[in-house]
Amino acid sequence: MMPAPACAVARGRRRGERAMQGRRDLLGDILGGGLAALAAGPAAAQPVGGGRAVRVIVPFPPGGAIDLLGRLVAERLGPALGQNVVVENRGGAGGILGTDAVAKGAPDGTVIGVIGGVTLTAYPTLYERLPFDPARDLQPLTMITSGALLCVVNAAEAARRGWTDFRALIAWSKANPDRVKMGSSGPGTSSHLIIEAINAMAGARILHVPYRGGGPAITDLLSGTIDLMFDVTPALMPQVQAGKFKPLAVSSRARMDFAPEVPGMGEFADLGLGELDLLSWNALMLPAGTPAPVVERLLAAVRQAAADPALVERLRPLGYDVVLSESPAALAAQVERETPAWKRLVEMSGVKLD
Repeated sequence: MMPAPACAVARGRRRGERAMQGRRDLLGDILGGGLAALAAGPAAAQPVGGGRAVRVIVPFPPGGAIDLLGRLVAERLGPALGQNVVVENRGGAGGILGTDAVAKGAPDGTVIGVIGGVTLTAYPTLYERLPFDPARDLQPLTMITSGALLCVVNAAEAARRGWTDFRALIAWSKANPDRVKMGSSGPGTSSHLIIEAINAMAGARILHVPYRGGGPAITDLLSGTIDLMFDVTPALMPQVQAGKFKPLAVSSRARMDFAPEVPGMGEFADLGLGELDLLSWNALMLPAGTPAPVVERLLAAVRQAAADPALVERLRPLGYDVVLSESPAALAAQVERETPAWKRLVEMSGVKLD
């Protein structure tokens, strides 16, 4: 066999070097991508619970504000986690049944509860017995929303009875004991506790009518079966905007940006309510014992979901601000910090539940 000409050998050598360089570049790309994935954390590439559907448990029936919040979050968690996320309504007992389902769920990331702050801070004082201990049986993930409660009345009934403002409502209730019927999303919820506190502090005589969730109560308020709701705003504002509900007050001491024309409790010092300042917040909680890498994986997905401007814009006009905790430990500290104030509110209301 004749040897190849020198130019041909040189061309062959250059082709070989280019091929080798191409392989080195490809290997570098592969390694670079792998290192980037490792830098992002191995949990980011792993589905939680072995890829099974994640259940977002809403401890109230469909149609209320917490249900709306749960569905908006679940819609965004699915793409963020890369797996199926479904909403499961477990209504009853003022949110206790659903919260208990979270506490007893599998600690593998497939169970997330949308739990009201009042459940975590007030219920241990309010109830003689709970099937769960919030501090022992639930793992904090992050706060998700915060907002004031909105006091609304049936607009037609307000016109008929002369409830032009909150003071007129309180005066009418004193003159007509137990004839103003206020619906709540359940015994011991923030909407129940605030009306008991108003009755105690202002001498009002408003009758509490508990429901199994905000949705059924709103239906009865629309029909005139009940007269009043003091509840979270997202489910109420559409009816306010439609002219069917008349807003009279917010539960915070100061007015809120979503309804700047509606007075806060600080403006009713003459009624004995000037120090009342109640904000309603919701948190995402997991079953205790959920491993730290799974908690971090879920927290990253929640942060991605909460960064969606559409979520923020959907909730803000309804009175909910998207607010995340700095860390799960910060949420645990918040619960511990706020519990004494809620305990005082429960004691002031005189309410004790089995």
